[in-house]
Amino acid sequence: MTADSAPQNVTFPSAGSTAHGYLAVPNAGSGPGVIVIQEWWGLTSHIKEIADRLAQVGFVALAPDLFGGKVAHDAAEALRMMRELPTRRGVQLLSGAVDYLISRSDTGGDRIGAVGFCMGGGFVLSLAAHDQRVAAAVPFYGVNKEGLPDFTGLRAQILGHYGEEDPSVPPASLNALREAIQTQSGVVPEFHLYPAGHAFFNDARPEAYHAESATLAWQRTLDFLRKALGGI
Repeated sequence: MTADSAPQNVTFPSAGSTAHGYLAVPNAGSGPGVIVIQEWWGLTSHIKEIADRLAQVGFVALAPDLFGGKVAHDAAEALRMMRELPTRRGVQLLSGAVDYLISRSDTGGDRIGAVGFCMGGGFVLSLAAHDQRVAAAVPFYGVNKEGLPDFTGLRAQILGHYGEEDPSVPPASLNALREAIQTQSGVVPEFHLYPAGHAFFNDARPEAYHAESATLAWQRTLDFLRKALGGI
């Protein structure tokens, strides 16, 4: 992973301070809201491009910067920054982002979607478990670094994407995740496995990217968000 800058174009109050993020608005000027949650690298150009892709098909997409402008240069630095962000603090920051996104006049409705990758995939589940304004949650190979959240308050529908060859999120671990979600909340999650490893959606990492899997997962994600959020 090479050094990158954190593309930011909005600020908003969150968790008692001022947060930053990248906002992409569709050409139509309005649409359902979606939070895009970064990998452990930070708010990279790759995450910005995902927000842009969502805006191109009609969503108002906000990628909050959970690392305060810092972007990792290598895996060791990324791991350190991830460990320095407790799950509870990350969820507080993300709830502030939900506040901001829903308050915008160009965001339709009072419920939003959330899509996240790696660390961000874990945060998608934690945010949805905490904040019932999340109607649709899409974790891509989500890493729950402090264990599974309490899903008792979960109301969101869940679509998960995972690699069959991913040692960081072994396919066998999805059984416990599925059982916890369904038992605690009554929500039946939809999980898909792909013939790929970790970070298969990240086309900025040629060693991990798996084009066929990424394309299918993205189409499933758009269909899921459209159905759950409407307005497009």
